[in-house]
Amino acid sequence: MDGYSDQPFRVLCREYGSAMSYTEFVAIEAVVYATKKAMRMFDYAPEEKPQMSFQIFGADEDKFILAAQKLEQLQPGIIDINMGCSVPNVSGRGAGAGLLRDPRKIGRIFNRLARAVAVPVTGKIRLGWDSQTRNYLDVARILEDNGASLIAVHGRTKEMKYGGKADWDAIAEIKQAVRIPVIGNGDVKAAEDIDRMKAHTGCDGVMIARAAIGNPWIFQRRNCDQVTLHEMVELQKRHLQLMVDYYGVFGLILFRKHAVRYIHGLPGAAELRQKLMTTDSPAHFVELIGEYEERSARGDWDIHAVDDTPIAEGGELVETAECRIA
Repeated sequence: MDGYSDQPFRVLCREYGSAMSYTEFVAIEAVVYATKKAMRMFDYAPEEKPQMSFQIFGADEDKFILAAQKLEQLQPGIIDINMGCSVPNVSGRGAGAGLLRDPRKIGRIFNRLARAVAVPVTGKIRLGWDSQTRNYLDVARILEDNGASLIAVHGRTKEMKYGGKADWDAIAEIKQAVRIPVIGNGDVKAAEDIDRMKAHTGCDGVMIARAAIGNPWIFQRRNCDQVTLHEMVELQKRHLQLMVDYYGVFGLILFRKHAVRYIHGLPGAAELRQKLMTTDSPAHFVELIGEYEERSARGDWDIHAVDDTPIAEGGELVETAECRIA
């Protein structure tokens, strides 16, 4: 959830019922050298404790240890190792899902981490690199044997990225194979999918990412069609305010990718989106969505003229690790 799972959005999801949050994933090199941009990604609000997970990725075994020890000083609830990112510039250099090609290295990393820090260390995995190397059971057992406190499983291989269908049977196999908690992830698109996944896999929790963008109500077991327009407008105001409070005036620009998700599919959304994407004033943004609500109440929009325009640049989802748990 690179670019999405910042402190304002995590706080909002917590307010709506999310039980645990993950930071955006951060390269271990950036942590070791303590770059200002990277370290700010580990900011968290008091209400995010104790289930606040710092998510890191990399390939260098020694730097994993150095990064984890540095992060431990910030008192996270969990340090999580991302082994699920399928983006080529991550997985292609042996980080993210690239680690799945070397299970013994994963074992060494977790064995050392478990001894180097007192905070629980967890891992997010996929089912393997591709359909020929679905080594998820071996990797899960290695994680457990080397000190991992929890495993989150995306039911796809790296090769699949976000295509095809997530294999919930494989998640169930992992749950049966290990004694530590298992979090299921993949194809949870609506509130009812949460209970379906739990029933199908026996997993201890469900991780949600893309389905929460524009719909944090999913943590209340509600889908977008169960949310009133007034609720959506008020939530946008709340989310924007959190962004501006945290980032300053730049918060409005960063909020745009969330805004297009909130309004996607609504009647008249194409016209509203154009206005929202060009305003540079938070006050004007609030005014625009207020006007939209008023026009909707008057019936100005054709309810059949639903906007289904693909989300363009600035609202695209980045193919990185999932980050929400219900």
